Amino acid sequence: MTITQLQYVLAVAEHKNFTLAAEKCFVTQPTLSMQIQKIEDELSILIFDRSKKPIQLTEIGQKIVNQAKNIVNEANRIKDIVEQQKGFIGGEFRLGIIPTIMPTLLPMFLNNFIKKYPKIKLIIEELNTDEIITRLKNGHLDAAIAATPLMEEKIKEVVLYFEPFVAYIPESHPTFHKSEIDVDDLNLDEILLLQDGHCFRDGILNLCKSSDLQNDTNHFRIESGSFETLIKLADEGLGTTLLPYLHTLDLPEKAKLKLRHFKEPKPAREVSLIFPKTELKIHIIDALRATIAGVIKGAIVFQNVEIISPIPKK
Repeated sequence: MTITQLQYVLAVAEHKNFTLAAEKCFVTQPTLSMQIQKIEDELSILIFDRSKKPIQLTEIGQKIVNQAKNIVNEANRIKDIVEQQKGFIGGEFRLGIIPTIMPTLLPMFLNNFIKKYPKIKLIIEELNTDEIITRLKNGHLDAAIAATPLMEEKIKEVVLYFEPFVAYIPESHPTFHKSEIDVDDLNLDEILLLQDGHCFRDGILNLCKSSDLQNDTNHFRIESGSFETLIKLADEGLGTTLLPYLHTLDLPEKAKLKLRHFKEPKPAREVSLIFPKTELKIHIIDALRATIAGVIKGAIVFQNVEIISPIPKK
C-alpha cells in the first residue's frame, strides 16, 4: 500500500462519498475506487460498507482509518524535517481565526508576517470554534487563533495574550456614572448578545453564571453577529453590551466615553494559537507566534485577570 492510497481512504472516510472524495483529491472517481480496492484486496478485508448510504466504515475499516491518519501525518513530518534542516520557511499554511478576533488582530500582524516570510502562502479563513476544531482534527487547517482553554485532547494551545471584557453602557443606564464596574452590576436580561455559535457570547453567559435568556418583561430579544449592531442598539438605550478590549481601541472618542472597565481581577478571555499535537509545520507555527507576540505586547499589557471559559456551561 502507498501513502497516496491511504490519503484516498481518509478522503472517502471523511466525505462518505467516492465521487466527492475523488474531487477533493483531484483524481477521477474510477482511479480512486481502484486504488482503495487494491488496499482491500491486499488486506483481504472491506474498509467501507458500500451497501449503506452514505457509505460507512466497517469495524476494521475504522481501525485502519485511525492508523492511516498517523501514517499520513508522519509522512508529512518528513517534509517538515527536511525543510527545517534547510532553514526553509515557506509553502501553504492554512489558518483559521474566530470572528470576534479576526477583524482586530489580523490587521495588526498580517502585513509584518507576509513581509518577513514571503515564501509562505497564508490561507486564512474566518470560522467559529466548532468548525476550527473539526478542521484541525481532519487535517484541513494547520493552526488557528481562538479563545481558550478548549480542553481538546489532540489539540495544543499556546497562549498569545489575555483580552479583558469591556462594558459598553449608554448614558441612560444606572451604572453609567461608575468609573469601574463589578460583574454584579451586569444584568443578563438587558445585555445585547452575539448570536449563538460565537464563543464570546458563551463567555458572557459564563461570566453572568446563567444561561436563562428569557424575561417576560422584555419587549424584544435580539442576537446579532456584529458588535457594531450591538453598539448602535445600546446607543438607542435598548440595553448594554460587552466588547473584547481590542475592539474598543478603534471606537470613536464619543463612543469611548461609554466604555467601562471591570475592577481587578478583570474578566478576560485567553486568546491562543492552537494546532494539532502532531506539530506538523511547527516552524511556521513558531514564526506566526513570534510575529503576533511582537505586535501585541504593546497593545495588551493586562496581567491581573480572571479567565472566563469559552466553553458553554451545561
